[in-house]
Amino acid sequence: MVKSKTDTAASAAENVQEKAAEFAQSAKAEATRRAEGAKFSLSEEIASVASALKVASGEFSDESTESKTFNQLAEALSGASEAIRQKNLSEMVSDLNGFARRNPAAFLGTAALLGFMGSRFARASGEAAKDRTEVQDSSEAAP
Repeated sequence: MVKSKTDTAASAAENVQEKAAEFAQSAKAEATRRAEGAKFSLSEEIASVASALKVASGEFSDESTESKTFNQLAEALSGASEAIRQKNLSEMVSDLNGFARRNPAAFLGTAALLGFMGSRFARASGEAAKDRTEVQDSSEAAP
């Protein structure tokens, strides 16, 4: 039995759809894997900042305002780090959307602050790398 052009085209279209679905599923799995890795890294960074704040609070007397403030910030960041570790990506996105709807000004302010901090960090990292390269180049040039 010979296939008609219509049957061949339908078969080819079905094959393309199957391959596209496989590719989409593979891409989704990879995106989820990378997002989970980023989520873990973020939670570790937040925990590190919380730890640094805890250490900094020890530099002040226990009853000082600075010590209390640093301890409160450290506790809040530790809680945020743990929440990030325990929630899956869809829960985090849902929580973020809810927060943005309830508090648009706070959300935009936080986003702007994080963007500013990110750009400062990137600039400082670039300058530090440039300084290390210049020091390394000058030490290699010296006999």
